[in-house]
Amino acid sequence: MLLVLEQALNGLQYGVMLFLMAAGLTLVFGIMNLVNLAHGSLYMVGAYLATALARWTGSFVLGGLLALPATLLVGVVVEVVALRTLYERDHLDQVLATFGLILFFNELVAIVWGRAAIYTSLPPSLSGSFVLLPGLRYPTYRALVIGVGVAAAVFLYVLVTSTRLGMLIRAGASNRTMVAALGVNIRWLYTLVFGLGAALAGLAGLMAGPIYAVQPGMGEQILIQVFVVIIIGGIGSIRGAVAGALVVGMVDTLGRAFLRPTLSTIVSPAAADKAGPALASMLIYLMMAAVLFFRPQGLFPTRGR
Repeated sequence: MLLVLEQALNGLQYGVMLFLMAAGLTLVFGIMNLVNLAHGSLYMVGAYLATALARWTGSFVLGGLLALPATLLVGVVVEVVALRTLYERDHLDQVLATFGLILFFNELVAIVWGRAAIYTSLPPSLSGSFVLLPGLRYPTYRALVIGVGVAAAVFLYVLVTSTRLGMLIRAGASNRTMVAALGVNIRWLYTLVFGLGAALAGLAGLMAGPIYAVQPGMGEQILIQVFVVIIIGGIGSIRGAVAGALVVGMVDTLGRAFLRPTLSTIVSPAAADKAGPALASMLIYLMMAAVLFFRPQGLFPTRGR
């Protein structure tokens, strides 16, 4: 039972990171109608900047605090320089352009930091574990990731539902032409939304640094799962991003932990060893296919979809 609880917490932690990625990507697509394959590259940039700044300042926390606005600035520059001309183009042009950005950022970080993986060192206060329940210790840093992700979700909810900027974001998602006609500078609204999405991706990246290897191409590895989250939750929906991320995080983590042992009670251990990992890696895609079949618009679609 304690093992199940521990893996469920790991699934929650993974889901939180997927949510940070999915929230930014679904905002960009839902409001700007932009297919941004380079969103994973901003996650990678955030991880590299946090690692480099933590080494430069000697403080993991300070490095993370500096990496967030730096990633936001990178996102703003990318939107102004490379993406602003793509809003009226079709999705194929957007896919090709943002795929080019993936190649650009992968080569850029390889030139600056090399192709070998680098790792982020945690301070002693975050590198240990704490007693969650009698007989169960949980890593302090993973618990911090969960807490930061929940705080980010609350911040986004308040921003979108209770502020003037959130009102403009929701209006832009519903009818951008009317918003522009009312005197709102829709271009700068797009830039701000894209920068916010980049900052969320950077936050996910800087939190991933101490858990996973920071290396060129790491953004593409998580981007596929993020698209699965968005499809399951509903394109353009923050609530859908939360639900989809938690579902995908839990299913993927628990499946990889318990599917093989479960299969071994039905078939031979050798067959379970072969089939278990393959089936576990397929679970989220099978779930996505089921959602598309029964509810093509996703679990929590935005109004009008």
